[in-house]
Amino acid sequence: MSDTDRETLRTVFGQDAARYDRARPGYPDRLFDDLARIAGLDAGARVLEIGSGTGQATRVLAERGYAVHAVELSAEMAAVAVHNLRGLPNVTVEVAAFEEWVAPVTPFDLVLAATAFHWIDPDIRVGRAADVLRPGGTLAVIHTEHVAGGTERFFVDVQGCYERFDPRTPPGLRLTPAADHPRDSAEIDQSGRFGPVEFLRYEWEQSYTTATYLDLLMTYSGTRSLPQPDRDRLLACIGGLIDRAHEGVVTKRYLTQLTLAHRVS
Repeated sequence: MSDTDRETLRTVFGQDAARYDRARPGYPDRLFDDLARIAGLDAGARVLEIGSGTGQATRVLAERGYAVHAVELSAEMAAVAVHNLRGLPNVTVEVAAFEEWVAPVTPFDLVLAATAFHWIDPDIRVGRAADVLRPGGTLAVIHTEHVAGGTERFFVDVQGCYERFDPRTPPGLRLTPAADHPRDSAEIDQSGRFGPVEFLRYEWEQSYTTATYLDLLMTYSGTRSLPQPDRDRLLACIGGLIDRAHEGVVTKRYLTQLTLAHRVS
């Protein structure tokens, strides 16, 4: 992804923050148990969350008793997060780009980015995360992929809709099994700031009605960035396929990967 594309696409999520909050799935509970264990987090641990969105992961962290400082690029997304997190005094939400954010003097025990790290400038994101961590503190990156499984016939047939209405779609695109998705630690390794990288993986499924699936698609930057006539035709094609061939319900299989490393310098 070019710098220009990244800067443009990472701003689209705030265009409909309420939809994002309503439609986007959260994360497996086991992930947060494993994160607490590996990072050695106790109640009161200082956590920086990068790209907190509307607060899906933030709430889980705060309810575990951590002191969470959430940094979110979109003012609209941050406003929804503040509403969602009301009553949790151990959370602060700040509107800022992580690249330009002014860090406090006191370092953090954990820096977490949930489905957001890839939107940060790759030239500085690992180094900046290390800078704000205490020695031995943990960088945790959560990334979710759509993988083979679920309603498999739908995800084969739906490529016809994408090939007709989204010219960016490679012909014959197919979902990849979870086992084939790479574990890539090169960026963290090459920084020299962290010890060995650990990967944990969680596979899970979620079912959607036609309406909720189209709602979900409208939270993706690729869908939102299409010209409206093409986007409307794409969504109509997908919705019609779900209704006709799948009785209005499809199931999507997710792979959520937790990548962790401890600061050494």
